[in-house]
Amino acid sequence: MPNVFGSPHKGTEPRHEQVVFCQDEASGLRAIIALYSTALGPGLGGTRFYPYGSEEEALTDVLNLSRGMAYKNALAGLDHGGGKAVIIGDPNIDKSEALLRAYGRFVQSLNGRYYTACDVGTFSEDMDIVARESRYVTGRTVAHGGAGDSSILTSYGVYQGMRAAAEHVWGSPTLRGRRVGVEGVGKVGHRLVDLLREDGAEVVICDVSEAAVGRVLERHPGVEVVADNAALIRSEIDVYAPCALGGSLDDDTVPILNAKIVCGAANNQLAHPGIEKQLADRGVLYAPDYVVNSGGVIQVADEIEGFNFDRAKARATGIFDTTRQIFVLAADEGVPPAVAADRLAEQRMSAVGRLRGIWLS
Repeated sequence: MPNVFGSPHKGTEPRHEQVVFCQDEASGLRAIIALYSTALGPGLGGTRFYPYGSEEEALTDVLNLSRGMAYKNALAGLDHGGGKAVIIGDPNIDKSEALLRAYGRFVQSLNGRYYTACDVGTFSEDMDIVARESRYVTGRTVAHGGAGDSSILTSYGVYQGMRAAAEHVWGSPTLRGRRVGVEGVGKVGHRLVDLLREDGAEVVICDVSEAAVGRVLERHPGVEVVADNAALIRSEIDVYAPCALGGSLDDDTVPILNAKIVCGAANNQLAHPGIEKQLADRGVLYAPDYVVNSGGVIQVADEIEGFNFDRAKARATGIFDTTRQIFVLAADEGVPPAVAADRLAEQRMSAVGRLRGIWLS
């Protein structure tokens, strides 16, 4: 198993504070909850339900995801730290009321150190079930006082980040006339296609799900479809938008990427440290994933204080300015945007987190 106490981490921030392994044999629950940092407040991050090949694979994923959430929440201006959970299993086969409620009991046992929400393999309806056992659940359905589908503001935030990237590269914050390749047109990707087409962009897509592709083509018959992500990366595109699982940018894909901008919704798009420099060396502008895809966490965080869509959307619109600030800082300091983003996040975690040392009776 990975060395949790010595796991790699960004910058000089603390290593993971807490990792909890959860099991309920009767329901089949096998879950891991990871808290990277609570310097800014209780950890906030979704629950991923996925058929991992091993416990080691699941642990590696939850450690990476929870760390990313700490940086994402920091740059989104939220008073939340970084947390994430994974449930090992096939959601189409293994998900049940008993399993979700058992998971909710474990979330409740952390007494508010971790707020959970939706992620890959889980939906607002699932969060309603988890919430029957825990108070620390957000991303719920509208019928139960929640905000509903968080992919709405996730896609909107990615679009704002893409507009900032377009302004930096081409001088205008629009994708009109640009060719954008979207990998993955599921919950977030298909909404991003809607926004891009509305802006006048040409769009080419790929997805392992024929149903997902068919849904997009029904709405946008002019969208081009390619066989897979390898074909998409080789395509003559201006922008590459990874919106599926992470790790799509690696030592093999970066050298053949034709796009001038990378900006998408997937978490952990860079397969390993150093990829951000490879992109910069090739003149590819990378919009850090945890910055531009923070619209969803902004939405579910707003729900905790009583959801107001206009308020949450206004904050998600700010992703444009944050992304622009990162590009300027990166240029001024001569570093890749990913490094500049990390520095900004670490500064806020340090400066605001320090205040927790001021005793309040």
